[in-house]
Amino acid sequence: MANVMGRIIGLYAGLDRVGEYLAPLALRLVMAYEFWESGVMKLGASGAFGPAPDWFAGLDYPFPINILPATLSWIIAMWAELLGAVLLVLGLATRPTALVLIILDVVAWASVHAGNGYNVCDNGWKLPLLFLIMLLPLALRGGGKLSLDHPIGKRLSG
Repeated sequence: MANVMGRIIGLYAGLDRVGEYLAPLALRLVMAYEFWESGVMKLGASGAFGPAPDWFAGLDYPFPINILPATLSWIIAMWAELLGAVLLVLGLATRPTALVLIILDVVAWASVHAGNGYNVCDNGWKLPLLFLIMLLPLALRGGGKLSLDHPIGKRLSG
């Protein structure tokens, strides 16, 4: 029995080591893909510097976002999504990037998705909730060992 438990503990230890590499990488790549697609959609709809489409301009934004002109909000969201996706793929500045994308996600949840129920098919809040859940580990734990943050952090810490 002790031999079986030892093997199980060893297996879990191996999975922990692999998870330090693959789990954050998988989260980074999935989130990068999703935000890249959203940013490219915005870029294709209005170009690099707006103007915001009518549907976007007509949304009810939470404070303090509601004090910005709609076109500025559109441009900020677009570039946060595009640059954030690139940074997530590289694993560079993962924590601050995840925090920016969390803010973007919460604003989108409040202004676009909140009143539509839970269902993704109804443009509901399920997808922003899933994005928030996937971004939290990146904000709290960083990009993992397969990120540029890892060797930079090791170098800076001495």
